Amino acid sequence: MRQEIWDEETARRYDTPGTGMFAPEVVEPAVDRLAELAGGGRVLEFAIGTGRVAVPLAARGVPVTGIELSPAMIARLRTKASAAEVPVITGDMATATAPGRYSLVYLVYNTISNLLTQEAQIACFRNAARYLEPGGRFVLELGVPELRTLPPSRDAMVWRNEPGRIGLDTYDVVQQHLVSHHFSFDEDGQAHLARSTHRYIWPAELDLMARLAGLVLESRHADWGGGEFTAESGSHVSVYRLPASG
Repeated sequence: MRQEIWDEETARRYDTPGTGMFAPEVVEPAVDRLAELAGGGRVLEFAIGTGRVAVPLAARGVPVTGIELSPAMIARLRTKASAAEVPVITGDMATATAPGRYSLVYLVYNTISNLLTQEAQIACFRNAARYLEPGGRFVLELGVPELRTLPPSRDAMVWRNEPGRIGLDTYDVVQQHLVSHHFSFDEDGQAHLARSTHRYIWPAELDLMARLAGLVLESRHADWGGGEFTAESGSHVSVYRLPASG
């Protein structure tokens, strides 16, 4: 169960203020772009986590509500922002309900891949679409599967190898699943292993899911700064729009 994977210890290790995915050079471009796309309207974040993006976005005056499955992640978020500042609904991003309509719904850092079936990922798109005002946008940040780097007959790839850290992904290309293995080593040599399971999605499949939810692709870039998306891009930021009625 995903709520069991994201327990208190995992939430603590996930939350690294100022470094890694929490580094200003990672967070600030995302917040800049999301604030622009919100256009002064209300915003809903699926899988809000510990508030890595939502807290600085709310600090800019953007009204942010979140949905989050893990009580441990919400508890860490509450050390940064109150329920009045960033309201959070406990639940699954594919099915949970939030009050009202929003100009922007967003889902960052590969999180849609935590839903392990195509049906659940489509349900996530439909859940996002039901919250959007006409003309509103759904934004996803997602990695591109690195299957081209797999040697023939091999199903594993090292994506990080640096002092104190090793990252290894194993692929099941039939189910479109990968397991990401994160090894870290303390100064005393103690090893820690964290794993997360994902269903990877090609951009074209993502676009079809959007169409099934009544959304259309507005833009796709390689990063939050608007870099060109090419065949060599390792990830993308895709913006989908709910057509305005009439």
